[in-house]
Amino acid sequence: MQAELLKRITTNPKQCGGRPCVRGMRIRVSDVLDLFASGLTTDEILEEMPDLEREDLYAVLVYAAQKLSHPVLA
Repeated sequence: MQAELLKRITTNPKQCGGRPCVRGMRIRVSDVLDLFASGLTTDEILEEMPDLEREDLYAVLVYAAQKLSHPVLA
């Protein structure tokens, strides 16, 4: 399931400075995370950005979680 969701996150060096985006659109992963951090709910984000689908939001969260999950050497 997570692998399928992650296919929704794309990177293109010619788009948004190569930052990860949702399905090739100019909606960056960081934009969606900022909306969540601002306290918006999933439904509010979908209303604010009608081009997104609910699975896109899940993909953003999975992507962010994987990027933050790395070993820390003490």
